[in-house]
Amino acid sequence: MAREPESLPPDKVVRSQVGRTVANTFAVLVSLGVLGAWAYFGLYQIDPGENAVILRLGRFNRTVTSPGLKWHWPPPLESHDIVSVESIEKQEFGYRGEGEASKQQALEGTVQTRDNNIVYIGFVVQYRVKDAFFSRYRVADPRSSLRDSAQAAIREVIGRTPIDGVLSELRGEVERETGALLQDMLDRYDSGLLVKGVQLLDAQPPGEVRDAFDDVIAASQDRSRKINESEGYANEVLPKARAEATELRQAAEAFRDTKVADATGEATRFTALLVEYRKAPEVTRKRLYLETMEQVLPDVEMVIIEPGTANVLPYLPLGRSSGSAGEAR
Repeated sequence: MAREPESLPPDKVVRSQVGRTVANTFAVLVSLGVLGAWAYFGLYQIDPGENAVILRLGRFNRTVTSPGLKWHWPPPLESHDIVSVESIEKQEFGYRGEGEASKQQALEGTVQTRDNNIVYIGFVVQYRVKDAFFSRYRVADPRSSLRDSAQAAIREVIGRTPIDGVLSELRGEVERETGALLQDMLDRYDSGLLVKGVQLLDAQPPGEVRDAFDDVIAASQDRSRKINESEGYANEVLPKARAEATELRQAAEAFRDTKVADATGEATRFTALLVEYRKAPEVTRKRLYLETMEQVLPDVEMVIIEPGTANVLPYLPLGRSSGSAGEAR
């Protein structure tokens, strides 16, 4: 027969249970600590103007654009790559002056125009990242792709532009067309870059004909200046002339309206008078005579003498002016 296990003393049983509890608690705490440390590696910070590209098991999962403290599954499940998308960067190309031009700069800056002339140019391309994932994972070297594309774009645009336009009045158009063509190339490459602007820094003809081209540019500038001066003079004179013409037109219209109104009133008054005259000719004739006398007599000095009462000598007002004497009756 098997022997029954001997029962342990109560104090040893308590110590055994406490030991197991402490061991289990310690194991749980260690597990939580390991999980917390692992989860800590999933925290990351996005500053304003930055995006985070999240990769899950090495494949693109999402792009986080909002700034702040973020979390993703810790490695090796997920990883992140912070990309600046607001900072403006620039690339310089080509000719920068006689003393600074290296062989590479001279090669970048030598371009043939439409009329088979050679021009030395220097230009700057400003750009930023518009797609964080494309800029980081689609193209091996976005900056190198930008440089190659920019040189191809500027050569294509200048290749269909005459040298006079490149040196003077078509510079702005060359910059706009180059920027649009460069952006189209970068989009076809999925580069994730956005061209903010292309600026021509310098454009010089070959040294042998530089003086002649300087004269052409000076003449073009004089022409533009004369045009601006004439336009300024026209802008100063034309408003005054238009204002005077408007004033004269309004005065003439007012004079015309006044005369028409006076004539209409006179015609209306005469018509009304004719109607009354036809009704009572004698009365109307006498009334017109009296009204006329009322208008005339107040301006005339008169001496009324009853006929046959006395002999009166003619009266001549010598103390008055000839005008007043002439008005006496």
